[in-house]
Amino acid sequence: MDLAAADMKITRLESFTTPDVGFVRATCEDGSQGWGQFSPYNADITATVFHRQVARWAIGEDAFAIDDLIATIGEREHKFPGSYLCRAMTGLDTALWDLRGRKERKSVCELLGGTPRPFPVYASSMKRGEITPEAEAERLARLRDIHGYRAFKFRVGRECGRDQDEWPGRTDAIVPQVRAALGQEATLLVDANSGYSPARAISVGRMLQDHGVAHFEEPCPYWEHAWTREVREALDIDVTGGEQDCDLAVWRAMIEGRVVDVVQPDLCYIGGVGRMLTVARWAAEAGLPVTPHSANQSMVTVFTLHVMGALANAGPYVEFSIEGPDYYPWEQGLLRNPPKARDGMVAIPSEPGWGVEIEPDWLDRAQYHVTEVSA
Repeated sequence: MDLAAADMKITRLESFTTPDVGFVRATCEDGSQGWGQFSPYNADITATVFHRQVARWAIGEDAFAIDDLIATIGEREHKFPGSYLCRAMTGLDTALWDLRGRKERKSVCELLGGTPRPFPVYASSMKRGEITPEAEAERLARLRDIHGYRAFKFRVGRECGRDQDEWPGRTDAIVPQVRAALGQEATLLVDANSGYSPARAISVGRMLQDHGVAHFEEPCPYWEHAWTREVREALDIDVTGGEQDCDLAVWRAMIEGRVVDVVQPDLCYIGGVGRMLTVARWAAEAGLPVTPHSANQSMVTVFTLHVMGALANAGPYVEFSIEGPDYYPWEQGLLRNPPKARDGMVAIPSEPGWGVEIEPDWLDRAQYHVTEVSA
C-alpha cells in the first residue's frame, strides 16, 4: 500500500469515557479514523493519563508506525511505568490498528497474517461468592445446551484469599458438581485468582487432577513467581497465569523461568497488540501456548479473537464471559454488534479493522476529551 507519510499523520485523539470503560478515536490528516479502547475499570482515570502522557507524544506522528510509537511513548514516560500507562497506550494502539484496517480494507486479523473464522471459546464464569456450587453447575450445563460450549471456567478459593475458601467447603463441592453436570467430555478450567500458598495450591491441584481439570489459573499471588513455579513443578495439570502483568521485563523473566505452562496476557492490560505479540513470540520460542485473559465482552474480546486468529502458538480457545447485566451492567448498550457464541465458537470479524461498532447513544452520554494539533 503506497500511502504518503504526510497523509497518515495523527491530528486528533479523542476519548469517550465512563468510570468503567472508555474508547479512543484517532483521526489523521486525510480524515481516516479508527476506534480503540482503554482497559476497563477506572477508565476515566486512564483517560487523564492518556491525554497527559500518551496523546501528546502521538500527535503529529505516523499512524502506521504503531509499535515504534508505543515504544517511544514508554521511553518518554519512563518515570511512570506500570498499569495506568499501559492501559492508556492500549487505547492508542488499538485505535491505530483499526484505522489501518479500515484504510487497507482488511480485518486486523488479516493484517497480522491470520484468517477470520469461527474460533473456539470457553464459557467463563466470573462469579464466586454470588453463586452456589449447585447453581453454577446447573448454569454451565444450561449454557452448554444453548450455545454449544465444550470448555468451561469457574472459580475456586477466594480472590487473594490467603488459603481461605469463599465459604468453607465451596471448592471441594463445586469441582465434582460441575464435572458431574457437564460430563467427562467437557474441558474444565478453574481460576484461583491469587488465592493460595504453594502447599494449599498443590493440595487443591491434586484434587483438580483427580477430576480431570485441565487448567489451574493463578493459583498463588501472581507476583510470587517462585510460589507459582513450585506449584507448576509439583502438578501434572497446566498451571497458567499472567493476566495482571504489563511489564515486559517481568514477562521475559516469567517465560525464561518457566513460571507457568500457559501464558495469559490481557491485551488491554499489557499495552496493546504489539506488546502482546512480543510476549506471544517469547512464549513460542519457549514452546508455550498463549490463552489470553479477556474476561468481559467489551472490545477486549474482539481484540483477542483477532490476535489469536493469527498466532501460531495460540491456545485452543479464547475466554468468553457468560455474565450478563446483573454482573456487568456497564456492558449494556456498548457495542452495536457484540460477539456471539454459537456451537461453542465466536466468529473473528472479517470486516475492516476490528469489525465492530460502538453505539452512538453510548458515546453521546460519555465524558469527552480531545487532544489535537494546535491551530
